[in-house]
Amino acid sequence: MRSACLLAALVTVLGAPAAASGQEPMSQQAAQKLAQGTFREFLELLALPNDAINPPDIQKNVEFLERIFQKRGFTTRRIENGGKPMLYAEWPRKAPGARTVLFYMHLDGQPVVDREWSQPSPWKPVVKKRNGAGWDVVASDALFGAALDPELRIFARSASDDKAPIMMFLAAFDGLKDGGADPAINVKVLLDSEEEKGSPAMRAAAEAHKELLACDALIIQDGPRHQSERPTIVFGNRGAAHVSLVVYGPKQPLHSGHFGNYVPNPAMRLARLVASMKDDQGRVTVRGYYDRVKLTAAEKKVLAETGDDEPAIRRRTGIQVAERVGQSLQEALQYPSLNVRGMSSASVGDKAANIIPHQATADFDLRTTPETPPEYLFGLLQKHVEAQGYHLVKGPPTDEERASFDKLATLTLGGGSRAVRTPLDAPIGKWAYAALQQGTPGAKPVRIRMMGGSVPTDSLVEALGAPFVIIPLVNGDNNQHTFDENVRIGHYLDGIRAITAMLRSPY
Repeated sequence: MRSACLLAALVTVLGAPAAASGQEPMSQQAAQKLAQGTFREFLELLALPNDAINPPDIQKNVEFLERIFQKRGFTTRRIENGGKPMLYAEWPRKAPGARTVLFYMHLDGQPVVDREWSQPSPWKPVVKKRNGAGWDVVASDALFGAALDPELRIFARSASDDKAPIMMFLAAFDGLKDGGADPAINVKVLLDSEEEKGSPAMRAAAEAHKELLACDALIIQDGPRHQSERPTIVFGNRGAAHVSLVVYGPKQPLHSGHFGNYVPNPAMRLARLVASMKDDQGRVTVRGYYDRVKLTAAEKKVLAETGDDEPAIRRRTGIQVAERVGQSLQEALQYPSLNVRGMSSASVGDKAANIIPHQATADFDLRTTPETPPEYLFGLLQKHVEAQGYHLVKGPPTDEERASFDKLATLTLGGGSRAVRTPLDAPIGKWAYAALQQGTPGAKPVRIRMMGGSVPTDSLVEALGAPFVIIPLVNGDNNQHTFDENVRIGHYLDGIRAITAMLRSPY
């Protein structure tokens, strides 16, 4: 009788028993039940401010999350981080002979400007449903109805980035617990407290707790799914490096009437120098910039299968023609980029003066790849600037340097993160693909070789030496990092099903 009851519970919560080709996916009804079991905790969590600039707020989030992880049977430990602790959790019951997977998520969020939000406060979650081009506020009771509407959304800071994946994860464990089951893998969890600040302490923390965090593979649960809204696996991310270029002119700003046509203007020189770095098709002209990136036929096939709607992307971004770095958006993202993120010389508008400025500055962000790390690209930029006739100095030039060289500039490499990537045929990728396919039947997962953005995974991946993939779970139109951030309930349900499939799949 007890065995029959246990089987019935498993069927109710997780779906039918394992079939010959693998386990049956969780039903939407089961996912709804599990989601509704976490919504009150989710709303409580969203009510906690979590900007990492304020350590007491981070501590409150950690205390709350530690409590709800422990409630489900996890052992926990805080990893100190200057008053902003990270939270480590581990499922204590080990699967004999199973591999260990570390799930990484983050509990901190972007800063907010309250007046920009279409609700009283970003820390007071609001449930809404789309009404044409706008949104109607509905009572939070709608989250607990017999038939949960997948089009409902919860609006609050970190609703999608990244508190929803944490709660989806716990809901999946609730399902296992209700069915009397344990994961088919050994499970560890790391909740970062400064991801939105670039995770400055992650490398040191990972090195100091290498044994605690040791794993066979790493799953990063962050970011939105592909625009097609199919289940998504990302195998890598570009890194980011900041570079500053200063071109020097006269010792101090000069009257343009007295010295125009005589003293070179550094803003004009900077403009020409920056323009020399790219052609009209948007390709970087710095010698060797793309040379190290080689895409195989198989990789190009995967890029093509992503299925981006590029006409729609051009309409959304308001451009007629894309740059020609690659044959598609996905191919373009596999190469390092060179982006001007700002230029300045003297004041403009009402504050503008009739002067020749004494210097002009351009700030760049370089998106790097594993083949083209920051130091390599910076070296190429140095050679390019020098090839345009510039003498590079460490700072404002001396009188001797001014007398010896016509063109003077300073090029400085700043901080950033490094690119990391897992091979498309790696076991972790095959495991995740099969699990997502099983968790969301009928939807072929999208494989993204390397996403264009940068996330601070490099420190963790390099310290632990484990392969990784990124599994985005939330809706693409979630407004993360800006006002009116939200998570779609249908994605919340899909996320529970996807995580459950991973937990139930031996790796």
